[in-house]
Amino acid sequence: MTRAGFSLAKVSSPAANEAIYLDHHATTPVDTRVANIVFDMMVSSFGNANSVDHVFGETAAAIVADAKGRVAELVGSEPDNVFFTSGSTEAIRLAISHAIGPTRASPLRIALTRVEHQALIDTARLAERLGLAVVTWIDVDDRARLVSESLHAALESGTDLVCVMAANNEVGTIYPLGEIVPLVHRHDAAILVDATQAAGRIAFDAFGADIDYLILSGHKIYGPKGIGALVSGVYEASRVYGLGATHDATPNVPGIAGMGEACRIMLSEGGDETRRIAHMRDRLQTNLTRQIQDLVVNGDQENRLAHNLHISVPDTPNDLIISRLRKKVAISTGAACMSGAQSSSHVLRAMSMEDGLQEGALRIGLGRFTSETDIENAAAEIIEAVRDVQNAMAGKEYE
Repeated sequence: MTRAGFSLAKVSSPAANEAIYLDHHATTPVDTRVANIVFDMMVSSFGNANSVDHVFGETAAAIVADAKGRVAELVGSEPDNVFFTSGSTEAIRLAISHAIGPTRASPLRIALTRVEHQALIDTARLAERLGLAVVTWIDVDDRARLVSESLHAALESGTDLVCVMAANNEVGTIYPLGEIVPLVHRHDAAILVDATQAAGRIAFDAFGADIDYLILSGHKIYGPKGIGALVSGVYEASRVYGLGATHDATPNVPGIAGMGEACRIMLSEGGDETRRIAHMRDRLQTNLTRQIQDLVVNGDQENRLAHNLHISVPDTPNDLIISRLRKKVAISTGAACMSGAQSSSHVLRAMSMEDGLQEGALRIGLGRFTSETDIENAAAEIIEAVRDVQNAMAGKEYE
């Protein structure tokens, strides 16, 4: 079948299949255990969860309820607090819209870190442009750690909603939510935590239930794309500013079931997986630092996501490195939402990183299916690509 001359037949890409995938911050492959459940939901348990007049709808509704329990257990909350969305971006918009509410007399005072995901920053800025919010920025240091004085200043100046991600999606820095959440509540403010990168990789059981708005995404934890969740004990769809939520829409049962299974696997296997991946990440870091002169490791090396390695090759254009690795090793120059952008990362700018280090910044993300062999081969390819670019820049002949 064709449309406008384009073949709709399956397109295979040998290069993509042979390349080593190390961009797990952008997305993760669907675990086959998850894929099997999603497939079954589409062809067998295909009922509409809102249509409970017969067994097909009842079965679908039970599947949704079970998935809510899986999601809640992963983040230390309750099933009734789980609201499924199309992904993290929709969950963020719902949370901020709910915090604004339909009857607020004055703008919502939002304090957010300068290194939040672009989706959250864009939503907050839009609310500010519309006169619905006033934004205060919380500074970070050169490792993307929160500047305590800046956080306290924002709280003491009067804040309704504080936004602090659980872990940064570029440099991997993990934030001390166990300290931040109660601090925010002592100042009578609510807290929004973007846990998109951190769910299943750090423990939420000690404070997850205390987070007012918690954001999750299925495709970052080996689940399907197009499904996410807002976990909130304060959320009410009727109090969302504007047209309200789509809580009465037909539930995406295959996606919901897949996200539930992805959460179950992360809860069951996440600890061992994290330790294994951290070991491989450290080996990769050692290989690269030994072979690439002046290489810098960014972020907080003592407190970062296990699968994150963010490096800078000084004064070496990262786009040229990436172009040489395109069919060999999948890594990125920054967040997926900014892929291909000409401007530097807002995260690296907030860290006051030197221009030469920003120019040579590379984000590497390991995953569940990354092997020791992948690490050795990827290191060799990255080292070769860096040397090729540096030699070309120096005008040298090279093989």
